[in-house]
Amino acid sequence: MAARRSRLLFGGWCDQSMRFFYFAFPALLASAAPAFATVTVVSPGANARVVSPFWLSANASPCSSQPIAAMGYSFDDSSNTTIANGTSINAVIGFATGPHVLHIKSWGNQGASCVSNVNLTVVPPPTSIIPADANKAIQVQTFGGWLGVNDIATGAGFASGLTNIVGRPSLTGYAREFATSFTNSSGERYYAQFGMNAWAQNFFYDAWVYFANTSSGIANLEMDVNQVMGNGQTVIFGFQCDGYSGTWDYTVNTGTPQQPNDQWRHSYSECNPREWSANAWHHVQISYSRDGSGNVTYKSVWLDNVESDLYLTVPSAFGLNWSPTLLTNFQVDGQGAGGSSMVYLDQLTIYWW
Repeated sequence: MAARRSRLLFGGWCDQSMRFFYFAFPALLASAAPAFATVTVVSPGANARVVSPFWLSANASPCSSQPIAAMGYSFDDSSNTTIANGTSINAVIGFATGPHVLHIKSWGNQGASCVSNVNLTVVPPPTSIIPADANKAIQVQTFGGWLGVNDIATGAGFASGLTNIVGRPSLTGYAREFATSFTNSSGERYYAQFGMNAWAQNFFYDAWVYFANTSSGIANLEMDVNQVMGNGQTVIFGFQCDGYSGTWDYTVNTGTPQQPNDQWRHSYSECNPREWSANAWHHVQISYSRDGSGNVTYKSVWLDNVESDLYLTVPSAFGLNWSPTLLTNFQVDGQGAGGSSMVYLDQLTIYWW
């Protein structure tokens, strides 16, 4: 978003250049659209379920052969249109809970207008599902005891990494840095214990993730919770953003707890870490639960306030002979012959009830 001081992207007052725009081109505010539209909406996608506020990103090419003078947006049948100069619009916007039509508009410098419409639903914040008496571990990234290990199930090479607390980049002043090097698409799994509870059956994972400089060398980003149940079996709530398939993946035990076979399965919800913008914080929230036998239901995932519903139930109990624990994994898999990455984790909170 432009650093220039203007609240047009959020609704409100306008700066000198915008006053000139209204004075010089009043016809550009006409609502009629030509037979063809040249507005491309990057985000949100069609029929998206979003939490307010959410990210709007769109751009426009010439409208009826006229160079673009401005873009704007409005909701439903409202006549209140927020306008900004230029051929693109990138803003954090918000609206009331419920179904809406978001109109993204552009105007040519001689009065032509173009529009694209996106149907979306604004949903309540995901944390609203968490009971008031839920247990929680706050700022888990600051906990001591974080360790890293090469994941032998990834790639054909070797990965290694270092992890420390850093002040920048950070949201809280205490982000955890994961500096990973790899060969032949291997991955480094970082992990830490955050509690001990054998009986909780519902979990909510809430974290912010930052890729420094580039995400091009990252194949997968994995964020897990592991719980040892009262019967001694370990439930793996395995979840990752898979850059190979472009989907959110989840863990399933295709064997038995006594003879486990740990596999990844692809969901129908899209995710690719290499499409996450670098040098920016991304909000990841995951909701899942289990029954008394260790069958896990992966419910929903939110990425930057956009919800994807899964509701997939699979067996995920493993007889690993672990001591009682609640454990979280944060794994970075590389892509290619070799390279390195810098990933940061902040405001990691895990709830259970």
